[in-house]
Amino acid sequence: MPELSRFYNIIVRMQYNDIGQHNKSHIHVQYAEYKAVIALDGEILAGEMPIKQFKLVSAWMAIHEEELYKAWNDAVRGIPFEKIEPLR
Repeated sequence: MPELSRFYNIIVRMQYNDIGQHNKSHIHVQYAEYKAVIALDGEILAGEMPIKQFKLVSAWMAIHEEELYKAWNDAVRGIPFEKIEPLR
């Protein structure tokens, strides 16, 4: 699964053609032993994430909303997407 961004020990990935499993545009997030699938609207679809890291991811998603939707649209069409700047 290609990496989309990485910040504060949080890895954000997006999988190509993954619409059948969750039926919503989403990202896969990993922090230490935690893993979560988070919809681009902020809903946690699967897994869990500590609240502090979830808030960091949510802030990053708000800042990069347009880029995330573009990456999602490219990914579901099988087109490589651009990495997105990390949260600083």
